[in-house]
Amino acid sequence: MALSEELQKKLGKKYEASSMIEMKFKGYNVSFKTDDEGNAILLFIGKKTEQGTIKGERYARTLKKDREGKIFKDHWELKGKAI
Repeated sequence: MALSEELQKKLGKKYEASSMIEMKFKGYNVSFKTDDEGNAILLFIGKKTEQGTIKGERYARTLKKDREGKIFKDHWELKGKAI
């Protein structure tokens, strides 16, 4: 499953720094971890199990910045199954 533009737009916002955020998106459970600046960097998307974990897919985000701190590379990569 490729990440939709709509989901990427939601994940592009700033959130609480160094935290785990949970939300629903088009019938899926979404959980993501943020870095110390509030950028989403690790994403789990799928269905939530009884134990509270998400069974589905796991994505990692690459953010590269120049010397002024401007992002010049922003890429989500599928890392495999989330169990």
